[in-house]
Amino acid sequence: MRVEELLSAIPQKKILGVLPSYIEDIAVDSRAVQPQGAFICIKGYTVDGHDYAQKAVDAGATLLVVERELQLVGNVAQLIVPSTERALGLLSARFFGYPSEELLMIGVTGTNGKTSVTGILHNILMGLGKKSALAGTIGFNLNGTLYESANTTSDALSTQQMIYRAKEERCDAMVMEVSSHGLALGRLAGVDYDVAIFTNLTHDHLDFHGTMEAYGNTKGLLFAQLGQDLRKDKHVVLNADDDWSAHYEMLTPFPVWTYGLHSDADFHASNCRYEDGMTHFTMQTPEGSYDVSMYLLGEFNVYNVLAATAALYARQFSLFEIVQQIEQLPPVKGRMEKVHTDLPIQIFIDYAHTPDAIEKAINAALPYKGENSKLIFLIGTGGNRDKSKRPTMAAKASVADYVILTTDDPRYEEYSSITGDLAKGMLHEQYACIGDRAEAVRHAIHIAEAGDIIIFAGKGHEDYQIIENTKYPHSDAEIAIAEGKVKFV
Repeated sequence: MRVEELLSAIPQKKILGVLPSYIEDIAVDSRAVQPQGAFICIKGYTVDGHDYAQKAVDAGATLLVVERELQLVGNVAQLIVPSTERALGLLSARFFGYPSEELLMIGVTGTNGKTSVTGILHNILMGLGKKSALAGTIGFNLNGTLYESANTTSDALSTQQMIYRAKEERCDAMVMEVSSHGLALGRLAGVDYDVAIFTNLTHDHLDFHGTMEAYGNTKGLLFAQLGQDLRKDKHVVLNADDDWSAHYEMLTPFPVWTYGLHSDADFHASNCRYEDGMTHFTMQTPEGSYDVSMYLLGEFNVYNVLAATAALYARQFSLFEIVQQIEQLPPVKGRMEKVHTDLPIQIFIDYAHTPDAIEKAINAALPYKGENSKLIFLIGTGGNRDKSKRPTMAAKASVADYVILTTDDPRYEEYSSITGDLAKGMLHEQYACIGDRAEAVRHAIHIAEAGDIIIFAGKGHEDYQIIENTKYPHSDAEIAIAEGKVKFV
């Protein structure tokens, strides 16, 4: 791309040196720099890209985007901007030609449910014959092929690259999880959403946002940033049972569709029943009622399906065809996902790591619990992260007959610190503190008896643990099955 055209996206800038005529690529990692490329120096939590500028020049970068003048060896131009993070979004969107404008873009935000709602939308769209891409916690799914991603909401450059790839693959739609971190850090700059969905807002990430008010207001950026151009066909989908929805409705001029179980809503579920490993309910819609049976378990998945249905209906998809696809939906990976084994117990894997998600996971399992069986709940939380939610998480887990307090990704925090904080919230004495997660999983199997239900919460789809700054292979399911064969077989 011509540099003159690219830099027109940056109104506030100072140029040092002679600009190249063209650049071939943009990078934020010096190891990914291509000859005649641009390197944008991003200041992260632990690494400052400015410290790697010389490596980028040595690799062939001819343009640096920086926040201060750097003394470097080599023929390279420097573009000094107030914020390289913000410049990254502006430059990335321009470099890739604003690809989101050519796709149906659906963004989903909220504390819990983002992965499930985006997964449901992606699967329904594919089932309806549409080419779809999905970006979020589980990775980047491009027409059924899954690629890893580092964050729920990737950096602005990776986000634009993914949307561009989806466009090049002739996708009709792209569905994205939108995290509060991504909104706060400007990772979604240049993404033009057509539908914005809100799931719920509960306690999480206060180590980053400070207060629930700040956290909620950050989520609201998704709805405010839909813009004011009413010539565009944009829609907002809100959870009528969450008080924050009233605030988000005020932030947008576009049509608002609501869903819920306990309030009047455009899409309302009633007669919910949980039996035979399935969820059954009646969905009331603007076009009448539909009886729905699905493999997704629990009330929280009823909410998720209602949200997805409202979003697709807003874009004029057939309700009859949507319901047909709902009844064929597979479980979302790591979200109340049943582990299929020959063991005489039921095992579920879930990503629950907030108080609200823990409550919902337990409520989803209780209808399948026998009168004389136990519900065993393993709960973990990450080290060096929001500590204020830990006691509340354990209090919610106390509904289970037996609770195992452990870790998710301990990072640099001691096991005893994490489990000790959790233990402060326990409401009964039937629990154990076992910091080593693998040992905690084995303990769950060891105390289980035929007919019991075990929920391993916190890791979900993840197949690793982060200890200090290293990822180690870890699978709750594999450890549980191996231990179960020793105990039960």
